[in-house]
Amino acid sequence: MAGTVVWRREALAHPHRVRVLPDGCMDLIWTGGGLLVAGPDTGAHLTDDPPGTGCVGLRFPPGTGPRVLGVPACELRDARVPLEALWPGREARELAERVAGARDGAAVLEEAAAVRLRRAPDDPSAVTAVTAVATGLRDGVSVAEVARGVGLSERQLHRRSLTAFGYGPKTLARVLRFRRALRLVRGGVPPASAAADAGYADQAHLSREVRALAGVQLSVLLSER
Repeated sequence: MAGTVVWRREALAHPHRVRVLPDGCMDLIWTGGGLLVAGPDTGAHLTDDPPGTGCVGLRFPPGTGPRVLGVPACELRDARVPLEALWPGREARELAERVAGARDGAAVLEEAAAVRLRRAPDDPSAVTAVTAVATGLRDGVSVAEVARGVGLSERQLHRRSLTAFGYGPKTLARVLRFRRALRLVRGGVPPASAAADAGYADQAHLSREVRALAGVQLSVLLSER
């Protein structure tokens, strides 16, 4: 599926705390104990991995998760729920059994997600609009201009964004701008330059947003990685 990313976290010999940062995405995760869905976050989510526990997941791009999982993204905002809470119990349990017995659990998850996506109501214009909204906001286009580009009022755009992304377009734009700045800094761009390139007023503005969305200062965030 276009834009979907497979990720893995290897088992460690000691407890490990992971800071999951908001990115506008939803995840389907196999933890060894079952299948879990992570909704779109509005702030950092801290999770503790016990020793010997690894996981594998699919990260759906903004707007795709609800079509695979069958629920509006806003219902899962800042939440972690078992897949059985969203899918028929038998379907969720069978998928968990297949992943547990597979040599490549990620491939099983990808296949199941692709099947669910094919079953989703087919409205190409709506899918195109969701993609255009995410792309425009990622590129720094204003909410008003994005709404005009997809033929919606700002109120309509807000309502549809809640369903597709889990939060309104202004919040999505804020999250995507934060992720862009973080990628630049992690790539070696000085924070002041990264702030300007990502559309912040100045470095202090970037610093405030990092503390708000990541829960720590930028220097701490970089050291954790």
